[in-house]
Amino acid sequence: MITKSTVPDLEERFLEPVGWRWHSFERAQGRKIRFGSVFPQDSIPDAVIVCLQGLGEFSEKYFELARWCNDNNLAFWTFDWAGQGKSSRYLDNPQKRHAASFDEDITDLHYLIMEYIKHSSVHPDKGRIPLAMIAHSMGGNIGLQYIDKHPDIFECAAFSAPMTGLKIFEKFPQSLSYAVSLIANILAGKSYAFRNSGWDKESTDTKLSSDPIRNLIHNKWFEKNSDLVTGGVTFGWLNQAQKSCLKVQKSSDITIPSIFGIPENENLVDSNMTKKIAARIRSARIIDYPESFHEILMEKDSIRSNYLDNVYQLIKENIIDRPETLKPF
Repeated sequence: MITKSTVPDLEERFLEPVGWRWHSFERAQGRKIRFGSVFPQDSIPDAVIVCLQGLGEFSEKYFELARWCNDNNLAFWTFDWAGQGKSSRYLDNPQKRHAASFDEDITDLHYLIMEYIKHSSVHPDKGRIPLAMIAHSMGGNIGLQYIDKHPDIFECAAFSAPMTGLKIFEKFPQSLSYAVSLIANILAGKSYAFRNSGWDKESTDTKLSSDPIRNLIHNKWFEKNSDLVTGGVTFGWLNQAQKSCLKVQKSSDITIPSIFGIPENENLVDSNMTKKIAARIRSARIIDYPESFHEILMEKDSIRSNYLDNVYQLIKENIIDRPETLKPF
């Protein structure tokens, strides 16, 4: 629950939109997953957006995107992956971003869609309201695998700097990088990976956006909410991430219309790998952003607005203008 004491001093556009609802569910394995949603106030939405967050992120960070969706008559859902936000953490030290398997994240996403989003995406007058995906970074990795596994759920997808490969392994053979990460996991899986540590609000070693305000949003919420805080990744997470990247590199063959926003000032994911994968997807369109840092959705207006214009056009062309082609699910 958000209270006055937990809300940072931010402009209205970054705060919880009117009508926002918080929920959670618990999986048999003990993972408690928090999620949130908001719908346009006075209209039936044209589509339902499912937003897949990046590493260490949390639902509050996407309030501005949720408002954009509602302003464009789109419903919005997002959730905190296990290990971050206000979902269950893996270790006694909650700041360590650990992971068991990205396959668990895929099953959590499917559970959320089938048990909650699907049932809310039907209107007595309009019928089924179709789904579109917006996925950032690690969420893009999971989203690509999800669409591979469940090709009939989403009508289209927009990826922002998807984690198809890790920047630190960019110059090495991917299989060798996985072997190294596996050994490190076996020896010290629950320890912070090299150059990773707990969160420190004074530390700003990675610039994620050129926008002076949006670049601060992440830490502003951390400062007010200690239970949102996530620090660096463990060797265990690094191993699972590399394993998941190999799956994407070998099998990504999605057929739904998609766009791939790729920033040039990238320090976290392998943009060259993303371009290779997107180039072999017949339905995909690559959009380069030479001035953008990793977080396109948190970038300055000229970049962010262009990307969101492309997202809306994707939805318009494949959902709003083509209701007769929508697939049942």
